[in-house]
Amino acid sequence: MTIQTLIESGLFTVVNRGADTDRAITSVYCCDLLSVAMGHAPAGSAWVTVMGNINTLAVVALTDAACVVLAGGAHLDEAALAKSPPSSRSLCWPRMKPSLRRLSPFTKKLHD
Repeated sequence: MTIQTLIESGLFTVVNRGADTDRAITSVYCCDLLSVAMGHAPAGSAWVTVMGNINTLAVVALTDAACVVLAGGAHLDEAALAKSPPSSRSLCWPRMKPSLRRLSPFTKKLHD
């Protein structure tokens, strides 16, 4: 699955569309401790977190995660929005409360 496929799924609101939307998402990594994510988030992953601050942008760049999904109603704060250039990673959050039924097509595509 690519970042573009994730965007086109209609399940997410895109906050920042990165320049590399044709990049493959190779795994999903969930973590809210930035220091742990910095050391363990795999390159190419869709990183799911509730941390919506400027440090999140730094960690996603350091880990080479494919994109960031802000979960649990989290949004980027003003400082992060101002520092998120169009060339950086894609950032999005779910349009609706996730459910297994809604997310199963997404997870199936990820494993195909």
